[in-house]
Amino acid sequence: MSKRSLGAKRAAGVSLALAGALILSACSSGGGGGDGEGGGEEESAAPEELASISFGTAEDSQGPAEPVEGAEPGGTVTVLQQTSPDHLDPAQIYVSHESNIARLIHRGLTAVRLGNDGDYTVVGDLATDSGQVSDDGRTWTYTLKDDIYFNDGSPITSADFRHTFERQFAPFIAQGPTYLQQWLAGTEGVDYRDLLPDGPYEGDHLPDSILETPDEKTIVFHFEEPQNDLPYALAIAGYAVVSEEGDTRERYDQEPMTSGPYQIDEFRPGRSMTLTRNEYWEPESDPARNAYPDRFEISFGHSQEDSTARLMADNGDDQTAMTFNNGLDAGNGPTVMEDERYRERLVDGFQPYVAQLAINLDRVTDPTVREAIVQAVPLNGVLNAYGGSIGGEYAGGLLSPLLPGFDPDYDPFGKLANPRGDVERARELLEEADAVGYELNYVHNTVPEDTEAAVAIADALEAAGFEVNRSEVPPETYYDTIGVVDSGYDIYRSSWGHDWLSAATVIPPQFDGRQIQDGASNYSHLNDEHVNSEIDRIRRIPDAAEAAAEWAELAAHIQEELIPGVPTFYYRQTVMHGSRIGGAVFNDDIGSVDMNRIYVIP
Repeated sequence: MSKRSLGAKRAAGVSLALAGALILSACSSGGGGGDGEGGGEEESAAPEELASISFGTAEDSQGPAEPVEGAEPGGTVTVLQQTSPDHLDPAQIYVSHESNIARLIHRGLTAVRLGNDGDYTVVGDLATDSGQVSDDGRTWTYTLKDDIYFNDGSPITSADFRHTFERQFAPFIAQGPTYLQQWLAGTEGVDYRDLLPDGPYEGDHLPDSILETPDEKTIVFHFEEPQNDLPYALAIAGYAVVSEEGDTRERYDQEPMTSGPYQIDEFRPGRSMTLTRNEYWEPESDPARNAYPDRFEISFGHSQEDSTARLMADNGDDQTAMTFNNGLDAGNGPTVMEDERYRERLVDGFQPYVAQLAINLDRVTDPTVREAIVQAVPLNGVLNAYGGSIGGEYAGGLLSPLLPGFDPDYDPFGKLANPRGDVERARELLEEADAVGYELNYVHNTVPEDTEAAVAIADALEAAGFEVNRSEVPPETYYDTIGVVDSGYDIYRSSWGHDWLSAATVIPPQFDGRQIQDGASNYSHLNDEHVNSEIDRIRRIPDAAEAAAEWAELAAHIQEELIPGVPTFYYRQTVMHGSRIGGAVFNDDIGSVDMNRIYVIP
């Protein structure tokens, strides 16, 4: 398998072809209700395939992982990262830089495997296959593999998975995905917590009519409605296994037990992390991870300028260095892209993320004022801060180019036609709303790119007639800061990427008003009755192509009528690695380099 070649057109073409194939598959929940009792007597069957991304069989789910040509075990990989993880507890992991680490140290029931042929397959990870489905998608059964262990040598059993899923209802778990919890509870928003308010910590458990563990190796999910995306959802880092005996509640977030090929040898938050081999990981049980390096030395606090300069120089230990997601910096990017000395050490592709400037609707209540913000924001100033065309492409809407339903010509506010922004039109709108001098509290993080973009946005807003108060926080606490409902801020950058290739993982997490709570991802605090009801309706559409069109229509309604923010650009990522790093390829599913294929060239 070769690296993704450089060039925006090819990357977009690959992504759109994949999304188009998925339109033909059943990605959405089916309709109909249920009593939650399941259909245990019905014969189980393997789930249907999702076109280009298939659900694997038991044979597909056997280890070891397909070998990477030329790879040899051993060596240390140095990773240069900008941001230190806030969370290491799987249930709290939901952002990309944390997910990259999670893929090395945690395992779940399923995983998405990138094969040497470039195909993506959802395989059984700790489970023997991607799941056995019955009762028209309402009942899913998983059987655990033999010889699977945590890094202390204790066996992984169904009790650990019951505990894993039940603890996600506990109040202190506030950062991770909520799909499974909502599906088990048969509800939307945060009401799922009512099913098990304290998690398993006060001795209560989910009834067998919802979650069964009849023996040490079997887990059975019973849903009220069909959940045909379950194998993909279970591959998210947020649903990786947590040890029942080793659970330390809040403290688990900094010192988790691991089940993947690596364990945390040392973690100094904000400074560094060392990963060493987990001696209890069995490659014969793992179809998705090669784990060639002996060690990962990860250091934090590296700007894109710093990591790019070091990788260009390619000296000493930096020959075996790389980055999860520090892209090329804007200053060196053009030189690197044009110089043949570097091109063989570049990997690039579209990421699933859409960058936005979120508007807090609790505080900025006048839609005319919100439209003035939209008109003023200079897309070019924002994208230039992130590397120009190397960092992304201007965004017209809320849906990324990877998703079915994406329309490249969609431009409701003329931002693609005029990416510099329209300060005069913004001032006219402020005058119309009698709001010239409107005060905006703007928070951003301290990394150079975010600061540069914030300055460009603030300057444009002030030119339009706003008064802007800028505040900055460290990147390690940025999402925790904007995730507080009563944060006191009016505007802030947010970036959202789909969890799998459906807008069902984009619109509800960001715009379902029933999900507003501290730590949730509805950063604009949009709570609209029509939007909430449409989310419920569309998620029940069984035909994926029809659902994709409906999601796109709802996204347009949200953007044009409710104006919860300003889409600014679709993320691309071009990353560099040292000359002695092998196996570096771009993984479309995670929007990053696939760390499971990396090896050190002797």
